[in-house]
Amino acid sequence: MLATITWVADRGIELGPLFVRYYQVFFFLGFFFGYRWMKKVFVKEGVDLSILDALLSTMVVATVVGARLGHVFFYDWSYYREHVAEIFMPWKGGLASHGAAISIVLAMLWFGRKYLKPIGKSPLWMLDRVVITVALAGAFIRLGNFTNSEIYGQPQNSAVETVFVRNITDYVERYFARDVAEVQYVATGNHLQTDSLTLPEYELRFTPTANASLDGVQSMVELYLEPLVNRQTADNRHLYLPRDQLVREEDGAYVLTAYGIPRAPSQLYEALAYALIYVLLLALFKRGATAREGQIFGVFLTAVFGFRFVIEFIKANQKDFESGMDWNMGQLLSIPLVVAGVFLIIRSLKTSKSAS
Repeated sequence: MLATITWVADRGIELGPLFVRYYQVFFFLGFFFGYRWMKKVFVKEGVDLSILDALLSTMVVATVVGARLGHVFFYDWSYYREHVAEIFMPWKGGLASHGAAISIVLAMLWFGRKYLKPIGKSPLWMLDRVVITVALAGAFIRLGNFTNSEIYGQPQNSAVETVFVRNITDYVERYFARDVAEVQYVATGNHLQTDSLTLPEYELRFTPTANASLDGVQSMVELYLEPLVNRQTADNRHLYLPRDQLVREEDGAYVLTAYGIPRAPSQLYEALAYALIYVLLLALFKRGATAREGQIFGVFLTAVFGFRFVIEFIKANQKDFESGMDWNMGQLLSIPLVVAGVFLIIRSLKTSKSAS
């Protein structure tokens, strides 16, 4: 086991009156680099660039709308059927990549009829090129998920184990700003051995405000913080606080002992996998795989969602209903996409043989 990554970085930066999340920056970068690459392809293949502008707007709408509806219907319909207005508030809830994948395919079918058919191109022609940029965007988005402390792995010890404590810091700074000016996690180098995990030990240090008192911080810990972190489910628990601790004062800070819940940084695993898939698809494109329509799209579906099926085994469940399932929702949704990918690869190979 190497050093534990303690992830407590801010989720974004303030630019004047705006707060820009790193997730939003990564999301933008995915579309930005994808657009630039597609522009080169269109110029090289003699396709009118006005079609590219229409493609960009279509992809943005399809990605956001599809991902949002995927989350609503696949993961949280029991909630949204009672709160219909919140379906149109993507900042409340989440996005689902499977929904985006389905929506992009449907959008390309519509796009093909409207823009590609007049120039003698098919939806598969476009999908073989678009999915290369989608793989790259997927890598950026998973990096954004990491900075946002979301879609993380299950508790486990590893060489890259990560303790995600941003949510706890936000909770303290939001609700106890009267007493706490800053929260710090200082690794002591010690560990707590449990039956299944080795937990890294921290000094949890609260920098007090001018109005703070030791008794006030003690009450905050006993009445709110300790019950909150210790009673969370395994899928969203990040810290363990021993009960009945007395907060101590050291060097102008109020200090207590805490133990982190190390997790697999599955977002980084996915980001690396999608980056490698992007390189693979780009290599296939350069070697002329687009001559066999649907092959690159098929490889994309098979590789991305095949990996997604596997990585779900080490990811924390996103919703409580998944805890009783042998395969979670992400895995169930990946299976038909992998099957579709294999079909497209076989079809492209048969088409190539018949053409020769």
